[in-house]
Amino acid sequence: MAIWPWVIRSVSIPLSEDQLKGLLKRYDTNGDGRLSRKELKLAFRGLGLKHSGWRANRAFQHADANGDGFISEEELNQLVKFASRWGFTIN
Repeated sequence: MAIWPWVIRSVSIPLSEDQLKGLLKRYDTNGDGRLSRKELKLAFRGLGLKHSGWRANRAFQHADANGDGFISEEELNQLVKFASRWGFTIN
């Protein structure tokens, strides 16, 4: 059986902002329509980011406009724009 040297072993496809938004919403574990800092940290960890706690804190500083400690639906777009620069991909 021949092994083809030019066979692609893996492909990384960048996530769109809408795809990332959908994935983050899945981590709303209590179903309140908002992401807590803990939920966001788990989301970032689940999406393969290193230093997920630090990144969640940075994202909250950027996206939590009203300072209530949650990322609401209205604030989610800002979160996604901020976080998308970290290069989320589908492998």
